[in-house]
Amino acid sequence: MRILAALRMAARALRRNKMRTLLTMLGMIFGVGAVIASVSITSGAKSQVEGQIASLGQNVILVWSGNFTRGGVRGGWGSAGTLTLDDAAAIKREIPAVTIVSQEVRGGAQVAAGDQDWFTTILGESADYFDLRRWPFAEGAAFSDQDVRSAAKIAVIGKTVATQLFGNEDPLGKIIRIKNVPFIVGGVLIPKGLSLQGQDQDDIVVVPYTSAMKRVLGGTTLRTINVQAASAELLNPVEQQIIDLLRQRHRITPGKDDDFTVRTQQEIADFATSTARVMSLLLAAVAGVSLLVGGIGIMNIMLVSVTERTREIGIRMAVGARGGDILVQFLIEAVTLSIIGGLIGVASGVGFSKLIAYLTGWPTLTPVIWIGIASVSSGVAGIISGFYPAWKASKLDPIEALRYE
Repeated sequence: MRILAALRMAARALRRNKMRTLLTMLGMIFGVGAVIASVSITSGAKSQVEGQIASLGQNVILVWSGNFTRGGVRGGWGSAGTLTLDDAAAIKREIPAVTIVSQEVRGGAQVAAGDQDWFTTILGESADYFDLRRWPFAEGAAFSDQDVRSAAKIAVIGKTVATQLFGNEDPLGKIIRIKNVPFIVGGVLIPKGLSLQGQDQDDIVVVPYTSAMKRVLGGTTLRTINVQAASAELLNPVEQQIIDLLRQRHRITPGKDDDFTVRTQQEIADFATSTARVMSLLLAAVAGVSLLVGGIGIMNIMLVSVTERTREIGIRMAVGARGGDILVQFLIEAVTLSIIGGLIGVASGVGFSKLIAYLTGWPTLTPVIWIGIASVSSGVAGIISGFYPAWKASKLDPIEALRYE
């Protein structure tokens, strides 16, 4: 009953000065709102990046040509054709934990169908590429190993290419010309959206890598070797085995730089989300400062309230209230201020993040656990900031309090 009575008195005290109560809560509202908004924005960005990483496939290791030094000139991945078909075959043959290997050549070319044309990315891949990428088909199917061996003129197209060349028509079985070489459309891929680099993953034409080499792009080296490990636990061991094997095959002596680059899916994910983590820490720091300011505001107002209500405290003590009762009363007022401000802040933060998503198109995601964390934090801030004023009120001398004007 003492708690209920204290709650009723706290509510009456807060209603007496509505404007001051609202202004006091603003610090907590802005602090909690900043926490929720920042977490929603950074969580949404991280979720989007993780989705893009997942679009690479499962347990994927990427081996890129390049990363070399010649004549004092350094080049990055893709800057030199240092990977061969024999390298890909050796990886598949000599590393037992590798389940899929897809040789990749890449280039850009004009693609035409009827009176429509479109410049797009041409990928030469193995028949297992779509299983490695876990990329289902909207219609049709992948080309076969036999198509790869025979350098068949068959193509799988992304949704963007299908729309640009055929509009609303069904592209399956129709002819497209890649650099004037006719290919039959054997399948259309399910849309995947943007890649980590912001490129449209659906703006592609995938053909057998042998067809790309012999009929479209030319060349005898590979841009990338896509590798799938048997499990996530084997990613790092397989990565090291690939490095050791390629260094041996390329006759790279100890102390010399690799002429290739190897990255696991997890390494790519860690790199891609590092910026989001830094932003999350910065925004959390700003939000923490806002909460601190809100707590100081509550402490300040509660000290003012104790001073204004000194005579009231004296009267309560004179009629039997103990120091603990006074402490609980003022502590409940401080906690009520902070919790109400925190709940309004949660609603404001969620609403603001939704508004940002609507206006900018940025993805936002509000983890439920952070709503709980923010609410509890506001309550804790209320207890910490309200304890000293409440303790000060409980230690007032009743006689001196009654004399206070």
